[in-house]
Amino acid sequence: MSAGSRPRIGVLALQGDVREHVHALEASGADALPIRRRSELDEIDGIVIPGGESTTMSKLLGIFDLFDPLAERLSDGLPAYGSCAGMIMLASTILDTRPDARHLDALDITVRRNAFGRQVESFETDLDFVGITDRAGAQPMRAVFIRAPWVESISPDVEVLARVPEGPAEGRIVAVRQGNVLATSFHPEVTGDRRVHEYFVQMVRR
Repeated sequence: MSAGSRPRIGVLALQGDVREHVHALEASGADALPIRRRSELDEIDGIVIPGGESTTMSKLLGIFDLFDPLAERLSDGLPAYGSCAGMIMLASTILDTRPDARHLDALDITVRRNAFGRQVESFETDLDFVGITDRAGAQPMRAVFIRAPWVESISPDVEVLARVPEGPAEGRIVAVRQGNVLATSFHPEVTGDRRVHEYFVQMVRR
């Protein structure tokens, strides 16, 4: 894929902020399309897994016969970005979830489900984000957390991109990357700040 081309990026369209992610991706230089059928997975260069309710999402993936095909494409290197529940779905280990919940094992991280919702309450804060806000003249990123997870631990292969800067959750990891897979605890699609989506689109192009 050439540096100036528009990649085709799918948004898993089973629940969550599907429309908002589609708009953000389109504004960031991609052709975005909702994904509801396994055949559509063959048409994309990358995928976004939006927020929602992770245990419900795992059930819907099974009902729509998408779970195994998506897991296979991720294992083969399909670039992916997960926000909030999407981070949970991509993780290898999940705390405080139902025993029958399934996840995609695309990120070697341990996440705590609903960490901000139950323990610290939903909130907003300004974040520093590696690769985005550390550029010359860049402003901090406003992050919105809605019953969000946080990352409890990572493997050496995972890069930490953002942490909560202050407050009861100070130091908690809220953005990570491992190879072609990106995840955030927060919802950049609701703020109008396109920088996370632009970052992901560039990942897909490369």
